[in-house]
Amino acid sequence: MIQSPAFKITPAITNLIADISQQIGQLRGSGEYERNLHLRKINRLRSIQSSTAIEGNTLSLEQITDIIQGHRVIGNPREIQEVRNAYAAYEKILTFHPYKISDFLLAHKLMTASLVEQSGQFRTVNVGVFAGNQLIHMGARPPFIHSLINDLFEWAKNAEEHPLIKSAVVHFEIEYIHPFADGNGRMGRLWQTLILSQWQPIFAWIPTETIVYENQARYYEVLGRAEKTADSTEFIEFILTAILRAIETLPKPNITEIIPEKITDKLTKTEREFLLHIIGFLQNNGEINNYRAQLLTRKSSEMVKKLLTSLTSKGILTATGQTKGRKYKLTLH
Repeated sequence: MIQSPAFKITPAITNLIADISQQIGQLRGSGEYERNLHLRKINRLRSIQSSTAIEGNTLSLEQITDIIQGHRVIGNPREIQEVRNAYAAYEKILTFHPYKISDFLLAHKLMTASLVEQSGQFRTVNVGVFAGNQLIHMGARPPFIHSLINDLFEWAKNAEEHPLIKSAVVHFEIEYIHPFADGNGRMGRLWQTLILSQWQPIFAWIPTETIVYENQARYYEVLGRAEKTADSTEFIEFILTAILRAIETLPKPNITEIIPEKITDKLTKTEREFLLHIIGFLQNNGEINNYRAQLLTRKSSEMVKKLLTSLTSKGILTATGQTKGRKYKLTLH
C-alpha cells in the first residue's frame, strides 16, 4: 500500500482554495486568456524569468524576451541556455502526463539540456542541500529515487484531495526527494503548474513563480522547516498564498468596456461580480444557460436563476426560450 505524504488540511488552506477557485472562475468567465495571445506569452516569459532567477539566473525579463525572439543577447552562456531550456519545457507543458515518470524525465531533459551530465535521468550519487557549509537536507539515496517518485505519482493520481493541495504536495515532495543532480527546484515548480493546468488549463499562463521569486527567502525558510519534519502543511499554505497573489495581480477585464457605466452603476455588488464571471463566456459564445452559469460562478441553480432574471429585468440580458431551455444573451446597447 502506498503511503500518503504527510500534511494537514488547515482552515487557512480551505479558505485559500475557496478564494483561488473564485478568482479562477472570474478569469475563465472573462475569456481574457482565450482571446489575448500576447498576455499569455508575457506571463509565460515572466514564469521562466522568475523560476530561473530563483536558482541564481541574472538575466532580465527584457533579455529573456530577446532570447526567445531569437535576438542576440550578451550574457552568461549557461544562463542563456537555462532560459532556452526552460522555455522549451514550459512550451510542452500541456503535452506532459503529470503522473508518468517517462514524461517527468523528458521534461527534466528539456529543462537541463547541455547543462548537466545526467540530463533526463535520476541521479546516481548522494546529494545534500547546504546553507554555506551546513547540511540542511539530504536527498533520498539513489537506489530509492525511482520507487519514491513512482509512489508519489501513484498517490497524486488516485488521491481525492483538491488539485491545489495535490499540486503543492507534489512540488514539495520533488524538492524533498531531490531526484536529480540539478534542476529539482525548477522541476518542482513546473510539475505543480502542470498538475494545476490539468485541472484548469488557464494555470499554464499564471506566473506563480513571480510571487515565489519575490518571496524567495520565505520560500526557502518554509521549505527548510517542512523538510525537517517531512510535513508539507506550511509549504502548502505558502504556495497557495503565492498562487492567489499571482492571480490577483493579473489584469482583470473592465465591465464598463462592454456595458455602459450608467447601466452597470445600477447593479448590486453581487450582480456585478456575477456578470464579471459570465461576460467573457457570453462574448465568446453568444449565449449562456443556467447550468453553464452555475459552473462558472459556483453558485446554486436558484441563485443563478435569480441573478439572471434580475440582469434581464435591468435590460443587460435578453432571455429566449422556456424554463430549462432558456438562454440568455447580452442586450446590445
